[in-house]
Amino acid sequence: MIPMSRFWFLCLSFFISILQANSQGCSDAGFCTMGAMRPNQHYTKKVELKLRTLEVGQYIGYTKFHDYIFAYWVDANFSIGKKMSAQIKLPVQGTMGPLGNTFGLGDVSLSATRIIKQWGKWQFSGTLGGKVPTGSPQKKDAEGRILPMYYQSTLGTFDFIAGVSCINRNWLFAAGYQLPFNKVDNDFFWGPWSGTDLFSTAKEYPTSKDLKRGMDVMLRVERNFRASKFNIHVGLLPIWRLTEDQRIDPLSRKVESLPTSTGLALSALVGAGYHLNTRSNLKLLFGARIIQREKNPDGLSREFVNTLSYEFRF
Repeated sequence: MIPMSRFWFLCLSFFISILQANSQGCSDAGFCTMGAMRPNQHYTKKVELKLRTLEVGQYIGYTKFHDYIFAYWVDANFSIGKKMSAQIKLPVQGTMGPLGNTFGLGDVSLSATRIIKQWGKWQFSGTLGGKVPTGSPQKKDAEGRILPMYYQSTLGTFDFIAGVSCINRNWLFAAGYQLPFNKVDNDFFWGPWSGTDLFSTAKEYPTSKDLKRGMDVMLRVERNFRASKFNIHVGLLPIWRLTEDQRIDPLSRKVESLPTSTGLALSALVGAGYHLNTRSNLKLLFGARIIQREKNPDGLSREFVNTLSYEFRF
């Protein structure tokens, strides 16, 4: 038999080699890390939920347009009674790319999760929540030109989010739904870049004038391998955009639907955690693209992504 330490090393080496080719990670507006939908969840046989956590982390991604996107966040979970918890996530996000550099406060995630039922070794939970914008996605370059959505730290939409999960010590199955209510207030067009050295670069980015994002559903299937101080988890994360994105066409200036913005985005995920002590953990997560949607005018697609975080329980 292969020693467990060697097994974990081989698994990590395999997935890192995939990432060097192509990866995108979650590729959504944030609901796959909320409440019952988040990866690598803590599991306990006790019905009463008294766990409180504070997590700080960092994220880095790379896009097909050669932008580096980085973020830092604080994620807090609080008990509400015996079976409920509330989550709030506060991020800041920046982009460094060929059209400029930006930095700002990201969208706030709020949710409540309740343990609905526990039978045997399985636990069933549900989450309701939403995302609240922290401003308008109208960041500009040094010359005052509106930048694409890939450079915006906020999506600028109010989103409704719901989800469920079924977990035990080794397995996690989750499903989620996200519905944006308003249009994205971003006015990126190619016209203002015409005649500049950056015009050919700017034209590679999708326009997003009056963008209306479609609704999404997600599934998560995850297998966890646990030891006393270390764990590794692998899984699949399919996300379907059910309805077409809509925007103002840059040439006709009329509303157009984007058929290639719907469909499946599928990622393979691998993560690891290390228990520093009974109250604190280190967590690492990678994602590898399997299937990508053709059009992503909301600026959420990635070629490479990973996260590193520290979690404290109290």
